[in-house]
Amino acid sequence: MSKSKFHQLKTRAFLSVGLLVAVLLILTTSVKAQQLPANQGKNKQQVLFDLMASRAKALAAQSYSADSEALPDSWKSMSYSQYRAIRFKPEQALWHQQSLFEIQFFHPGFLYQQPVEIEEINKDGMNKLLPFDASQFSYDAEAAPLAGQPANSKGYSGFRVHYPLNRPDYKDEVAVFQGASYFRLVGPEQIYGLSARGLAIDTAESSGEQFPHFKRFWLVRPQPNDTTLVFFALLDSPSVTGAYRFELTPESDTHMQVTARLFARQDVKKLGIAPLTSMFFYGENRVRFVDDFRPEIHDSDGVLMHTSHDEWIWRPLKNPRHLQVTSLADENPKGFGLVQRDRSFVNYQDTEAKYHQRPSIWITPQGNWGKGRLEIVEIPTNNETNDNIVSYWVPDAPLQAGQQLEISYQLSTFDSKRPEQTLAQVSRTRIGWSALPGEQNPPPKAERQFMVDFSADKLAKLNAAQPLQADLQLSWGAIRDLTTSKLPNGDWRVSFKLNPADQKPVDMRLQLTLRNETLSEVWNYVWNPSDLK
Repeated sequence: MSKSKFHQLKTRAFLSVGLLVAVLLILTTSVKAQQLPANQGKNKQQVLFDLMASRAKALAAQSYSADSEALPDSWKSMSYSQYRAIRFKPEQALWHQQSLFEIQFFHPGFLYQQPVEIEEINKDGMNKLLPFDASQFSYDAEAAPLAGQPANSKGYSGFRVHYPLNRPDYKDEVAVFQGASYFRLVGPEQIYGLSARGLAIDTAESSGEQFPHFKRFWLVRPQPNDTTLVFFALLDSPSVTGAYRFELTPESDTHMQVTARLFARQDVKKLGIAPLTSMFFYGENRVRFVDDFRPEIHDSDGVLMHTSHDEWIWRPLKNPRHLQVTSLADENPKGFGLVQRDRSFVNYQDTEAKYHQRPSIWITPQGNWGKGRLEIVEIPTNNETNDNIVSYWVPDAPLQAGQQLEISYQLSTFDSKRPEQTLAQVSRTRIGWSALPGEQNPPPKAERQFMVDFSADKLAKLNAAQPLQADLQLSWGAIRDLTTSKLPNGDWRVSFKLNPADQKPVDMRLQLTLRNETLSEVWNYVWNPSDLK
């Protein structure tokens, strides 16, 4: 079984519209459109988004009712191998050979038992419901017995966007929307890895997490040579509803502009904006043995944040022994994201999963996000099948019942480095017992040796005799033998021994400087002694 295919299905814990657009688009599922009301101060896209928001607001005024649909039992109980054997016929794609963009749909069933309704808005401003059509799928191999069964589904389980991303004669998958409010993006020469979500509510709270879902989509038909695809979605959950506008632009990196207008049905304990979800099983910083031939297994290996004070902070991810929730506070952050920084095949040795090709995703906030925190949730896992990493922005200001909030941001794919970051980056974090080989009176196992390597062309040019300073701060505990040295490959290494205090987690910050010049990003690591047990 292909791991790359498996990761596309694993559970996630887990315009040009023309001059006419339908008012009935928001209020009914009628296939006929009416002319928009005259509005001199707003463009047609904004009027359409306002209409979407009106529906979301009206939905928030009603009691929450979970969507339910009686799918055939055979669809509900189908196996993973059966679901994989159901394939959409490419020639049935929406806008097939009519534009640069094409849409293929996903079959309901298996893990995806909540179909969503999808409509198309054509160039004349008419909207049309796209009902589920079994003839668009081929039921191969183990799925053959499912062919010809009653298809009483009101919609598909999601859709994927195809575009000539890597070469002009083939349309690759560039985006997928399927399951709750999850979606994924890839850039050129990348394969699916981490996911984004429309919204996170009460993640890692003892009361339990809510998983908002997109219950309806509106796809705006592009012109033949359009390089941007616009679509809308209606989000629902017990606590929050929302209208979303997406603008997808595949370029040298893939960009997704997101605008969401949220309406609180209930008080929200913790609102997670621009959530990203990923997997980290183990990496170079592991402290427990894993019986696997692969040196590392992860979709992302760190969190990167660009603060309002122009500081770059790198937090390596880890697979903790116990649930760990940490945060980085700021006001109006410039950006943040989950990063797959290590892009060398030799560090994974996996020809199927191809972890070295997983995308990094960057969030660029737009407008005033105010005070808040970037929260990072790391969940223990003993395999690579489930996502165990979540990051999102939590505003300090609570969202209470009856209130509304509008947010805008851009998601962008990239590889290992943001173009606007010019400082040296952390390339490796390694941890081990601080004892020397053959030492007769070794220190306790709790004392750890840290090796943090920094990489940049600017560093490589520096002579090894230069007095680089390692500025290391820690919340408590003690350090000794703090040194800096130049490596044969041009990187610089900071080495130190940490003695934690009373088994408390230690929050550390490390940065390289040369006299009065800042040379590197901030390495930020939370060491928890309990991870050794």
